[in-house]
Amino acid sequence: MALHEGLILHLFMFYITIFSYLGATVAQSDNYIVHMDLSAMPKAFSTQHNWYEATLSSAASHPSSKLIYTYSHVMNGFSARLSPSELRALKNSPGYVSSFPDNPVKLHTTHSPQFLHLNPLTGAWPASDYGNDVIIGLVDSGVWPESQSFKDDGMPNIPSRWKGQCTSGTQFTPSMCNKKLIGARYFNKGLLARYPKTNISMNSPRDTDGHGTHTSTTAAGSRVEGASYFGYATGSATGIAPRARVAMYKAFWDEGSYASDVIAAIDSAIEDGVDVLSLSFGYDQKPLYQDPVAIATFAAMEKGIFVSTSAGNEGPYLQTLHNGTPWVITVAASTVDREFLGVLTLGNQVPVTGFSLYVGNFSAAQLPLVFMGNCHNLKKLIKVRRKIVACEDDYKTGTLEYQINNLGKAQVLAGVFITNNTKIRDILQYLVLPTIALSPENGEILKDYINKTKSPKVSVTFKITSLGTTRAPSVDSYSSRGPSQSCPYVLKPDIAAPGSSILAAWPSNIPVVGLGKSQILFNDYNLLSGTSMACPHVSGVAALIKGAHPEWSPAAIRSAIMTSSDLLDNKLGVIRDIGDGFKAASPLAMGAGHINPNKALDPGLIYDAGVEDYVNLLCGLKFTENNTKTITRRSSFDCSKPSLDLNYPSFIAFFNSNDSSSSSTVVREFHRTVTNVGKGPAIYHPFITPIEGFNVSVTPDALIFSKKNEKLSYKLRIEGPLVMKARVAFGQLVWLDKSHSVQSPILITRLSSKPISSSPPAS
Repeated sequence: MALHEGLILHLFMFYITIFSYLGATVAQSDNYIVHMDLSAMPKAFSTQHNWYEATLSSAASHPSSKLIYTYSHVMNGFSARLSPSELRALKNSPGYVSSFPDNPVKLHTTHSPQFLHLNPLTGAWPASDYGNDVIIGLVDSGVWPESQSFKDDGMPNIPSRWKGQCTSGTQFTPSMCNKKLIGARYFNKGLLARYPKTNISMNSPRDTDGHGTHTSTTAAGSRVEGASYFGYATGSATGIAPRARVAMYKAFWDEGSYASDVIAAIDSAIEDGVDVLSLSFGYDQKPLYQDPVAIATFAAMEKGIFVSTSAGNEGPYLQTLHNGTPWVITVAASTVDREFLGVLTLGNQVPVTGFSLYVGNFSAAQLPLVFMGNCHNLKKLIKVRRKIVACEDDYKTGTLEYQINNLGKAQVLAGVFITNNTKIRDILQYLVLPTIALSPENGEILKDYINKTKSPKVSVTFKITSLGTTRAPSVDSYSSRGPSQSCPYVLKPDIAAPGSSILAAWPSNIPVVGLGKSQILFNDYNLLSGTSMACPHVSGVAALIKGAHPEWSPAAIRSAIMTSSDLLDNKLGVIRDIGDGFKAASPLAMGAGHINPNKALDPGLIYDAGVEDYVNLLCGLKFTENNTKTITRRSSFDCSKPSLDLNYPSFIAFFNSNDSSSSSTVVREFHRTVTNVGKGPAIYHPFITPIEGFNVSVTPDALIFSKKNEKLSYKLRIEGPLVMKARVAFGQLVWLDKSHSVQSPILITRLSSKPISSSPPAS
């Protein structure tokens, strides 16, 4: 009996060991994106797909390994699930260039057309026919086809050049597409290869998150009357390019999102024939040759596709920017001149306004009011629960949320919070408790009334929208700041666009806000904030420019957007940075300025750049041959003219101790070539805003164009101390003729100019 029990125990331990080994083997397998050199493909293979399958088969040692995607446009290569030993074997295969793990991706989660001065009588809308027949592709969380923002009333037939389709899936049929929504595909093979047992809840292009519906209708939604957020922001909802077409490529899922699926989506978008790509997502900072967006969008740029990306929502700190890729436009987020308000009418009939997005109903009666200082003490708050309670922020880390949470726990009638912390706006949108946020100035009016009144009372009114009463635009605090860590020699972000409290379409079955456990509210429109919302504004403007100037390159469109941007707000003051104490916004926060669609259609001069210019930049970054191959998909390229001085409509100069000069002063020089896209001959003169501590000059002192499309060059020279005292200094170079102002930001910094280092190689 003892022998039998010992044998059973021995077998049990043996199987545990085997299963543990197999489990470890499976656990070590991962999804990889593999780049191949197409010139190495043997002639015996008729397609890349067949070659990749054969290559993978020869390297595979485990049956779980399989090809996930073959990529035809964004890169020469594939994605596959590989064990460490299979990856090592693959690296010895003919034609192997590089590989990197399939990493997760994260999204960068109306009045804005009017704020951008788009109108049907003059400017960008009539000049571009509202973006008619320009196709905007979005890689996002899907689409809600029933939204009125996708109606195709009066739209002409779909362009014959369009090769895309609408793919059937769960609760989605091709008939749900129309002349507005002309394409809808979905991609999740990478997700399923990583998690084979995952049950995709909505295996189709249908949106279960809301992000994709919101971004796509921001860019190109049809006009819808009577849209609102439960009574706030009431009016017409219109996309920036309302006659442009929409193609959705769903690669973001409730269950997760991975680079292999995103790359496949961009690959399909290129093949389908989109004109503009809108990418409201990003990766943690990576070298360009390991960034799937950078690699995929290089191919899009080669095909003449304009790519708009979001800067990220990790501000206000410097060097937090995502998508610092030189061949795309990187968009920061700004505010608009629309305020959502609640009004406190004090017992003495004095009105006090503050921010609120409370959507419920509330008594109009005069109710007792009390000021509690800070609201840390829950027991004291419970004692005044039958009153409207005012609190004052003590500005200690983490206490804002804590105090607001205490008000909710105490179940007071309503809350009034005195603070200038802009974070409260995001909190109040989803707060169940009726709450108003007052500025410190208005808070003093409230406190003075309470202190002088024996039994203070107040009535509260919600759902008020005010236009033009606040300074705007300002760069919002959450918007990620440059410089780019992947390519610091190109100033990023490029442009700021509306991103805060943007109203756009929303799936009608996804909750928008809750009023307690018993009441969840749904709506066809939602207010969202983030660079995700700013990005499609620029995508829409690019569609307008493409409609008016179909021959312009992606770099030309980017240049037009940047050099025509606004530097002043609606009160004719400098655009300010909310995340930097409302100081003047630097180019690291807003890029060249705030987007102005009407001026962008007639920029006067453009800074153009093509594939060879970007290759020269990659050579200047001293990437290895394989790193450059990974991005360009070329088996050979010319690095005889390496240069970090890309022909770009902005300048970033580094003055730090990395310079080998022994002199106390150093010089940075930049060379640029501009193309005259005005109506004919023109003479431009330079104007430079002074930058303290630096001598900035430009030669020649005039650009004299004899005809349209003529190119002329100039040199910008910056002389200053080897190591500057301030972290950042900035100014502007502006070329002026009789009717154009062509501006470029100049950013000088002592921050590091070293690009982010490579991730460790896969083991």
